[in-house]
Order: sequence, then C-alpha cells, then structure tokens
Amino acid sequence: MEAAENFSAGFAALAQLAIDGSQVSARAVDLLSGRVLFSVDDHIVLPTAGIGKVLLLLEVAARLSDGSWSRYDVLDRTDSDLIGGAGVWQHLHVPALPLADLAAIVGSTSDNVATNILLRRVGLDAVRQRAESLGITKSALLDVVRERRGPDDAPQLSVGSTAELAWLFARIARGEAVDASTSYKVADWLALGADLTLVASAFGLDPLAHTRSDHSLTLFNQTGTDTGIRCEVGVLRGPRAGVAYAVTVVFADKDISTRLEALGAMRTIGTDLLEYVH
Repeated sequence: MEAAENFSAGFAALAQLAIDGSQVSARAVDLLSGRVLFSVDDHIVLPTAGIGKVLLLLEVAARLSDGSWSRYDVLDRTDSDLIGGAGVWQHLHVPALPLADLAAIVGSTSDNVATNILLRRVGLDAVRQRAESLGITKSALLDVVRERRGPDDAPQLSVGSTAELAWLFARIARGEAVDASTSYKVADWLALGADLTLVASAFGLDPLAHTRSDHSLTLFNQTGTDTGIRCEVGVLRGPRAGVAYAVTVVFADKDISTRLEALGAMRTIGTDLLEYVH
C-alpha cells in the first residue's frame, strides 16, 4: 500500500473499511507522467459488477472505427431481452434502436437491456479477444446480465484489478486503446454517465450534464454496483493535472450504515483526487 501525502485521507478511509472486514482495492495515476499517486492492493482481482461493460464498448467502438459496422445498424429488442436493474430501455416503448444509440445508453445509464443486445451482436469471445489484444489479463466481462445467477452461470458479471482498470482508462484518455478513434468514442459514451454517487460524488458536477468543462473539470467514468459491491473507474482532468483512477470495495451489505461507510470512503478518495487536479 502506498499513497502520496495529499491522498492520506482516502488511504485512511479505505484502511478503516479493511479493518472492518471489507475487501478494498484502489489505484490512481497521473495522466501525464504515469506516476502512481495512490495504491491499495491494486493487483488483486475482485468482482466489479458493471465495470466490464467498458470492454464491450471498446469492441463496439473498434468495429465502428474500422467500418465493419455502421452506427445506424438497428438492433431489435425482444420480450426475452427485458431485464430489470440499471438502465432506461426497459421503461421505453421503442422496440429497436441504432447500434450507436445502444452504446450511448450503456455509457450513460449502464443499461442492462442494451448491454445484452449488444453482446448478442458482438459475442463474449470477441470481447475477451479484444481485451487480451490490449494486454488485459485480469479484468473481464464474464457473462450477460442476468436477473439471477444459477450454479451453471458465471458467479459475477465482471471482475478486474484496479491497477489494470486504471491503466486501461489512462490509455483511453490518451487515445491509445485500440486507436484514437476507438478510444474517443468510448470516452464520449462514458462522459454521458449519470452515476456520480461514488468517487465522483466529490467532484460537484451535474450528474445529467457534464460532457463539457465545468469549473475547469472534465470527467468520464463507469461505475459497477451490486449487492455488497461498489466500484468506479474514471478519468478526471482539472486545471493542474489529470488522473486515471479505479476503486473497488466489496463489503457485507448487511445494513444501511455499512453501505454508507463504503460510499463515504469512496467520496473521500474523490475529494483527494479533486484536490490533486484542481
């Protein structure tokens, strides 16, 4: 474990979670220099809920960039595709959407229906192969989104290490994930993200409108939420610096106070990040 002096509050908050029995992992790196600013057990692999959807978006963006797919390709939704949880398409009447629109609602609301429909078009094997081609070995999207996971299903939607995830987001920010066109498509989709309840709760941004600079801050991020799991990966840029960060907390979600303790620790890390970039 290591932390620069100005990350001591976040380090202490995660340490307290670990003392209380949670599994914690975190990493933050300076975008320009690559210097590690903060790390806590960042090489361990933990469940990351919806974070693995970013790997799907990378594959979709790569196919749009190389011309093998069109953003206007229309994908249909069937009754069997309807699933609860994250997202808006389950609440809409429209039975089909263009491919790029599906990617946008995955980026903005981590939409489960759109995720599964894109996965049906792409295939999990292609997502895995793309990740491996980028050098990603510890982070993976393991399955489609399911209402319930049975004994024959993957135990988690996705897993990852914060070291690898922060590295991946830094590459996206620099236009190095596959290529610049692919990277910037993914960053644009993720910049629509409306979930600013975890690390990003400290940044003071409008959850529904932060695609432009606000008080010299820009952000793109992805969150993963499930019972006892909170994870966020993102890139925050400010007037002084830019950072790529990843934080995962796995905890016994036994009562609201335990959950709020985990959320509070993640917000504390966000405050440290904000002070570093601003």
